[in-house]
Amino acid sequence: MRLAKYIAQAGYCSRREACRLIESGEVVIDGKVASHLYFVTPQSKVEIGGRVLTNTQQRVYIAYHKPVGIDCNVDLNDPTSFIHHIQCPPEQRVFAVGRLDKDSSGLLLLTNDGECCHRLLSPQYKQAKTYIVNVRPAYERVQAGTDKLNQAFADTLSRGVNVDGKLTLPCNVTIISDNRFKIVLHQGLNRQIRKMALSQGFIVTELRRTHFATIALGDLPVGGQQSLSHTKIDEILCLCGLTNSL
Repeated sequence: MRLAKYIAQAGYCSRREACRLIESGEVVIDGKVASHLYFVTPQSKVEIGGRVLTNTQQRVYIAYHKPVGIDCNVDLNDPTSFIHHIQCPPEQRVFAVGRLDKDSSGLLLLTNDGECCHRLLSPQYKQAKTYIVNVRPAYERVQAGTDKLNQAFADTLSRGVNVDGKLTLPCNVTIISDNRFKIVLHQGLNRQIRKMALSQGFIVTELRRTHFATIALGDLPVGGQQSLSHTKIDEILCLCGLTNSL
């Protein structure tokens, strides 16, 4: 098995973070600093920071209603890191699947299953994420008298707009009111929705994620968390082409 995949399956971190750890020389196999070319066998001893990894750790899957002001990074030195605001044994070392920026709120999936995380975020699996977005018009729109959301706005965002030199993928946009819309994405560029709205002259004032794949925020209170049911875990793993290892 490739080293990054092994680290992710061991629940230490996501596969992307595992690649970073390997590149920085922090991963040791059988006493030697490892590279991406290393493969892990059943006899291999894999260490990170002196901790020996195994693939026997119980998998954890938590739905968390992230409040505004909480950061998605795992940083023990940052009081705004979500890790200080959830109930979870430190040895389980959960991380967020994808990001919500500090100014956004809503559904965040927390897990120690790095392979599941990798596949949920992979464009290959095209998992949908749904958001409710409030906006206000930029000055130019107010001056022009076009300060309300309309179908033209929805159609333009649905087809794709230029964000940081990239055309966003087609998505589904529904107008809810003059200043609120729902958007369903299958990608996750940096601050994507805010930049998409701004490209059409609207500034996001509130952004909340309500669904991730088949997980719904429902009536989970702000700051609340809930472990996924075994049925929901099986459903998520099936979507990712994985089997349940619990």
